[in-house]
Amino acid sequence: MNDTLRELDHRTNDRIDVWLLWREHDNRVLVSVADDKTGDRFTIEVRDGERPLDVFHHPYAYAAWHGVEVSAEPQRSLPVSDAV
Repeated sequence: MNDTLRELDHRTNDRIDVWLLWREHDNRVLVSVADDKTGDRFTIEVRDGERPLDVFHHPYAYAAWHGVEVSAEPQRSLPVSDAV
């Protein structure tokens, strides 16, 4: 099976890279995100009926909608201080 990805668009802002990709073998569109500040990395497959450019411009919202985990590390709770 050929998993060739073709880059359709790319943007960078505040050390966050977002790619709009097309997977040739099944004609699917993906959005991939890499945040160099936090180490977060995730990919979203654009679903039928979704607009690829909307997912590209709002990947964190779509990741939440799709149930995709975006954190590189589990959230840590802050220590509770006894001092008032």
